[in-house]
Amino acid sequence: MKVLLLGATGLLGHNVLSRLMAEGHDVVAILRRPGGIRLQGTGWHEIMGSPLDYDTLCAAADGCEAVINCAGVTDMSFRRLEDYLSVNRDLPQMVVKVMEAHGIRCLVHTSTANTIGYGSAECPADETVPMQEPFSSSLYAVSKSMGEQAVIEAARFHPDWHAVVINPGYMLGAWDVKPSSGRMLQLSYNKSIAFAPSGGKAFVAVQDVAEAAVNALTKGENGTRYIVTNSTGCMSVKELYELQARVMGYRQKIVTLPDWVLAVVGRVGDMLRCMGVSTEVSTNNVRQLMVMEYYNNGHGTRGLGFHETPLAEAVEQFHRWIEENNKNSKI
Repeated sequence: MKVLLLGATGLLGHNVLSRLMAEGHDVVAILRRPGGIRLQGTGWHEIMGSPLDYDTLCAAADGCEAVINCAGVTDMSFRRLEDYLSVNRDLPQMVVKVMEAHGIRCLVHTSTANTIGYGSAECPADETVPMQEPFSSSLYAVSKSMGEQAVIEAARFHPDWHAVVINPGYMLGAWDVKPSSGRMLQLSYNKSIAFAPSGGKAFVAVQDVAEAAVNALTKGENGTRYIVTNSTGCMSVKELYELQARVMGYRQKIVTLPDWVLAVVGRVGDMLRCMGVSTEVSTNNVRQLMVMEYYNNGHGTRGLGFHETPLAEAVEQFHRWIEENNKNSKI
């Protein structure tokens, strides 16, 4: 199958591209600048330009049978909803128009689990639970919800399409180029003392999300959302740090910060933002670190058939790739 892959240079995009290549698909990727993709091998080619340019998107989609959209703006330092909309809302809308123009009927769109309510340990949330605070006040989550709604509305208008939305948890693993989500691991890595918030995430190996995305080319139902997380459920950040220390072989004391301390830190971040300082620290962002996110991935595992990688392997793969990448960059 010839697939247009958007967001190929990111953590998930690299893993999806690797999966597509392994399964023999022909892949087209739009790159803003050369060298953005670190993978070697055949089976993919690049088109230079911006995916936000309609003509570039049309040229890249020519001859494709499917689109996988992994693109997203995740920078939590942005203060305006408009800073997220061009990629998180407008790009999915443009993809729909391009698909209509080129007769493409298959779309896999990646959103986030945070557009779904996070539930509780006794009653983890499924895809029907509406978004909850503090994520319903997150500009990122709100913009991603707008994007997935555009896809779902298009699926309703085109009942003969195969448009699937994937809602992954917090992804960890190799090919974290920036790094992005792996920064949470780096904050405590190999330090004698680490500080953790009281909350936790539904962590998932990024390779499992990539498998779900590629499987969704032929699996799943049109206009349907699928949570993609690990069935171990929610893991606190403290537990993640403990897992990392065991996997990577070092000893560490981990201190859980009281919520009131995080609240003060958030207010300081708010003041810095008002002074024009770019920072990810804000009241709403730290509030997200105080909740435990519980999701039920049963619908996703049944509908998309992805395997579950132990989180210990995902942590090890992240560090192994970072180490190897650092070696190569010095050569």
